[in-house]
Amino acid sequence: MSATDEFKITQIIDNGQMVQLTLIENVSTEPISQKQMIIDNVSKRLDAETKEQVMPLLEAILQAQPTININSYQQTQITIAMPRSRYENMGRPQVGNVIGINMKKL
Repeated sequence: MSATDEFKITQIIDNGQMVQLTLIENVSTEPISQKQMIIDNVSKRLDAETKEQVMPLLEAILQAQPTININSYQQTQITIAMPRSRYENMGRPQVGNVIGINMKKL
């Protein structure tokens, strides 16, 4: 079974005979607040009564902290080296272009 995944070209190195493409998975992620992650994790571990007592205090403490947004998804990065003729047959894609790669699922 195979599927085509989209990757965005982030870097091209061309030495004349070989072309090396660095690709990153073309997915959109929304950053999540570190504060929100802490609140969610604490909330999951407490019973209702304890939550009532602890959550207002935790939220007050976190309000004083800077908001740090983190990405919740680590993107796949691939580097491909190919002969220059193969690169030209692909249409000479440039940095920022999106290309499809047929990935065989193991």
